Amino acid sequence: MKIRILFAGDVMGAPGRRALQQGLADLRAEGNLDAVVVNGENAAGGAGITRKILDEFLSWGIDAVTAGNHVWDQKEAISFIAEEPRLLRPHNAPPGTPGRGALRIEKDGWSLGVLNLMGRLFMHPIYDCPFRAADAALDEELADCDVILVDLHAEATSEKYALAWHLDGRASMAVGSHTHIPTADERILPDGMAYQSDAGMCGCYDSIIGVDREIAKRRFIDAMPAKAPVVDGLASLCGLLAEIDTQTGKALRVERVRRDYPLV
Repeated sequence: MKIRILFAGDVMGAPGRRALQQGLADLRAEGNLDAVVVNGENAAGGAGITRKILDEFLSWGIDAVTAGNHVWDQKEAISFIAEEPRLLRPHNAPPGTPGRGALRIEKDGWSLGVLNLMGRLFMHPIYDCPFRAADAALDEELADCDVILVDLHAEATSEKYALAWHLDGRASMAVGSHTHIPTADERILPDGMAYQSDAGMCGCYDSIIGVDREIAKRRFIDAMPAKAPVVDGLASLCGLLAEIDTQTGKALRVERVRRDYPLV
């Protein structure tokens, strides 16, 4: 069976949520979306995710929400993540961290495994080795899943590519998140895994990675701390869409997605 999976990049505040909702409706109207996974760690005003926003995402038919270094920015997540397995934090977080980083979802005649990993280069906090964490998840929680999607939440493209080559042939789709800028390197690796170094963000690109560009620019110039609010306006859904054979777990086609939605 051939299925279509969308991974949408970091949802940045209210404009990102709006673009995500509208984009999902349009993509579903154009053809089947058999599964949707979204990185939601910036969904609440650019910092973390709340229970209300998570419930909103799930009501839109999103199967799983991944995260990264901002997962605890909204303190309420520390409590509700234990109650909601569809919200993931990086699997390579230290032992004892609340929540989980891998999830198996039973779909209509096939199973989807979702794995959330965080890189270590230029990242804070520094988590455990993502390569070893991936090996453990593939051998344990996600063993025998028909299709496996991995969110590579990392800064360095070199680390994302290293993880991709490490996972090729064992995962169906590995997509980078975190930098908020979509890369033009979508491809299918030799052993059948769909890949893109960064899916980009769902948010307003008339900004600096989603926030007020003048405040963000000034922080580079004077090195003084200042909170930069999320920018609204023309908002985009960015992500990677892959067609995958559930019998083999291999990707057949991959497409970089960007949909723009004006503020009305």
